[in-house]
Amino acid sequence: MLLLSTVTLLLAAVLTGLIRRYALTYKVLDIPNQRSSHSVPTPRGGGLAIVLAFSVAMLWLFFDRQLTGTSLALLGSTLLVAAIGFCDDHGEVAARWRFLTHLLAAIIALELLGGLPVVLVPAPFDALFGRLSVNPGWLGYPLGALFLVWALNLFNFMDGTDGIAASEALFVSSALAGYLFFIDQSLCGVALSLAAACSGFLLWNWPKAKIFMGDVGSGFIGLLLGLLILLAAQQAAVLLYCGLILFGAFIVDASYTLAVRMFSRQKWYAAHCSHTYQHAAKRFGHLPVLLASWAINCGWLLPVSLWIFKHPSHALAGVIVAYLPLIYLAYRFKAGQSELVVS
Repeated sequence: MLLLSTVTLLLAAVLTGLIRRYALTYKVLDIPNQRSSHSVPTPRGGGLAIVLAFSVAMLWLFFDRQLTGTSLALLGSTLLVAAIGFCDDHGEVAARWRFLTHLLAAIIALELLGGLPVVLVPAPFDALFGRLSVNPGWLGYPLGALFLVWALNLFNFMDGTDGIAASEALFVSSALAGYLFFIDQSLCGVALSLAAACSGFLLWNWPKAKIFMGDVGSGFIGLLLGLLILLAAQQAAVLLYCGLILFGAFIVDASYTLAVRMFSRQKWYAAHCSHTYQHAAKRFGHLPVLLASWAINCGWLLPVSLWIFKHPSHALAGVIVAYLPLIYLAYRFKAGQSELVVS
């Protein structure tokens, strides 16, 4: 595992440098506009390095007999999203084609996965009805598709300041790998490979970023993290709740912002810069926001997820407790509103 992670990290770092040179040569740049968090044209599409390095790691695990063909095919569905993202980074792709590709990738993944896993519903419900297992059956497909497509898109929405998306992926995948180490070594290797690939890219994306991830990376990682959470939940139902908590900073910010924009009758589907982290970055700068994100993840969300991992009966309460301060932050920073007015 250590050798694989090291090779993946180094490969991602080298590939990111090469892709940056390519982007500068062929003018694949993110040009600043009124919605941007940066002020100078910056190369984009560096997430391709994460895709390539991670794919090499998956082939390594497969040929080392640590990954089944079904698992490889399942994770390969993310390449569809990476492909449409790559095209979008080089020339805008219509939103309907992006959405259809995202939906197709989610459906393929769910078909290979067999729908949503059986979910254990913890206290207080089990105190009333006994230990309750919910098998979503055919509903697992629409619910699973909704979860995966939302995970994919929210990650894309949240990729807007230096280092934040790669850091989130590194945190969530590393924490999941820690849990899976005791449950499923093959899935642990997958999660560690993603963490290593994101670490190599982050060397170039840390403030002040020398290259941006682009849609090729953000969509790929968002779908992959959603799949990892579902795959982990197949091994232990409590890991569904752990995953939702670990991913909480992105889930709450993106969901709260979207809800505010919809209920205030804004064009919620249009590009904007009104997420909590974007308002905070305008006020405090990229690096302080990134460090605050790490502090929230490691100092709050990780301990709460550890608690429910050890005490699964507290899972629902743990999700609520984990999310409440994040919802307050979104409220405090006026997420979803165009103008930054902090009370």
